[in-house]
Amino acid sequence: MTFFEQQHQARQETRKLVLLFVLAVIAIVVAVNLAMALVWTFKFGSHHGFLRQYPKGFFAVNTLITLLLIVGGTLIQTFNLRDGGDAVALMAGGRIVSPSSGDLQERRLLNVVEEMALASGIACPKVYLLEREDAINAFAAGYNPNEAVVAVTRGTLNRLTRDELQGVVGHEFSHILNGDMRLNIHLIGVLFGIQMIAGFGQQLMNAGRYWGGRDDKGPPWQLVLFVAGLVLFAVGYIGIFFGRLIKSAVSRQREFLADASAVQFTRNPEGIGGALRKIGGLTDGKKIGSQINHPKAEQLSHLFLGSVRPNLLDGWFATHPPLAERLKRIYGRNMTPLDAPELAVPYAASVERMPDLPFVTAGFAGATAAPVSSPIAGGLSTPSLEFGNSSGRSPLSPQLENAVHDPVAACAVVYALLLGEAGAERDVQLSMLKKEAPQQAALATFLAESIRQLPLSARLPLVDLATPALRQLAQPERDKMLALADQLIAADSRITLAEFVVQTILTRRLAARAGRLVPIKYNRLSELNSEVAVLLSLVAHVAISTSRGDAVAARMAAFLRGAQLCPELKLAARDYCDGASLGFPQVRLALDHANQLAPLAKPQLIKALLAVADNGAELPIASADILRAICAGIEAPIPPAVAATYHAYPWQFDN
Repeated sequence: MTFFEQQHQARQETRKLVLLFVLAVIAIVVAVNLAMALVWTFKFGSHHGFLRQYPKGFFAVNTLITLLLIVGGTLIQTFNLRDGGDAVALMAGGRIVSPSSGDLQERRLLNVVEEMALASGIACPKVYLLEREDAINAFAAGYNPNEAVVAVTRGTLNRLTRDELQGVVGHEFSHILNGDMRLNIHLIGVLFGIQMIAGFGQQLMNAGRYWGGRDDKGPPWQLVLFVAGLVLFAVGYIGIFFGRLIKSAVSRQREFLADASAVQFTRNPEGIGGALRKIGGLTDGKKIGSQINHPKAEQLSHLFLGSVRPNLLDGWFATHPPLAERLKRIYGRNMTPLDAPELAVPYAASVERMPDLPFVTAGFAGATAAPVSSPIAGGLSTPSLEFGNSSGRSPLSPQLENAVHDPVAACAVVYALLLGEAGAERDVQLSMLKKEAPQQAALATFLAESIRQLPLSARLPLVDLATPALRQLAQPERDKMLALADQLIAADSRITLAEFVVQTILTRRLAARAGRLVPIKYNRLSELNSEVAVLLSLVAHVAISTSRGDAVAARMAAFLRGAQLCPELKLAARDYCDGASLGFPQVRLALDHANQLAPLAKPQLIKALLAVADNGAELPIASADILRAICAGIEAPIPPAVAATYHAYPWQFDN
């Protein structure tokens, strides 16, 4: 199942979630009214017919209060989670892993997450550690891949090898790529709301213990409140029942898919398979397994890699499939659990990245660029890591290595990427920097020299590496950085391809609207005729060099080659946009509209763009850059042919 099919299915699951929520609310409202009727009868007795013995509006008030509790609880919890992945990680007791951490296990985790992000072409997630959890578990959370976080337990770091850790991270990246995260966060808010009744009942029971008043009718109010609270607490378990049923319905099949994706990503079943076998070993031995001790664990259970609580009912209410079944699907046969002792890892007081830090080639679907005609994978097989093939060295200077992991210095990296070579334009840019960001001006100038020494394929990944650090900035600081980047780009009153690519990716990942859900406005590609023509024309201009004598004819032929893959648009030579009529403002507008396409309509667009860029050889870096920017603009993973362009140089740390 492709990335886009998964996105479509996630939206369908959201509709199912809404239906189940409505059914749960109806069941709770009916149960509360029946319970309150019994309490009223208990207090005042029954002297009339069923309806005549209750005050006017009795059931309406009960219904209104119940709806306020459920809907209000959902809205409050959703508001509390407005920060997305960060809010969920903090809710689970996580702390952010600092890029300057002296813990070599944490450094290994950061490196693995960076590798997977570079391979998949998405923003590198923030990394959190659940320090007090000794079990093996992890989760990914966020409203959008651009603001995702990955959290792992200390037990995961202490007990898993690097290959197993890569398998776990690959599992979580599947959830990021498949659109599971937004649904999972919505589920937290919904479940909190429908379980509010049990909490309200608990409060009434507590109030009944301290209420001293009574009247001449029936039992004392102290007893009435306690009974009412007890009944509501029992009714609240309807909410808990529906909550567990919903979580079970949503999460179990997604875990099978994420396991399979982790094997695809790493091409190593022993990675995720070994991690799951060790969970089984811990479950049989110390009874720890994947159990999470945090009080909020039950609310977040559907997010985790493994079950956070022992499954008393393995059928309807289990949020995860049985370990034995998961392992059988990975290996194709029954597998025994593994012991999971803590691994001996040395601790360093500080970790400094040195220029000769050894790398191990990750392979990334091979060390050479893939043919442009390779099939689009739709995201699920985009990141592909083959570990330990050969050794290499980091293309980055130690200063760049350190800068991309520091929030302030990462801004300087962005400015350095945008600085011109020399002349009046650079002087204007440096003047802007000294005025608007004096602390970063000198560093940006220094880093620009290091960046110029990099191969072209190593420059854009700097944006990926710097993204987690930039996301640590408060939104006003991000906005200031983006505004200054726009000023640097506009210094010479023109926008180059490289500037547009950096600007597009940064804006999609760091602007205030980055984590918001984009509504679907267009269900078919045929509704975006002019926008598709603009994007196909842009790629044709980039893919065909102006220096070619037949550049005009070659660009037209490339445009028509892509148009043939969109027959319903009926694009012809007249729809081609030449250089005089094509501008980046048009491209931005086209991307905004294309981003509102239904998920299942986007693969056709990406295939058409790849066809335009296909020159029968390896994909040039300029074509890869613009395709990467377009994929960022429409919130799609980059296809393998584009990813391979950046993977000719090794990017994997060996620690």
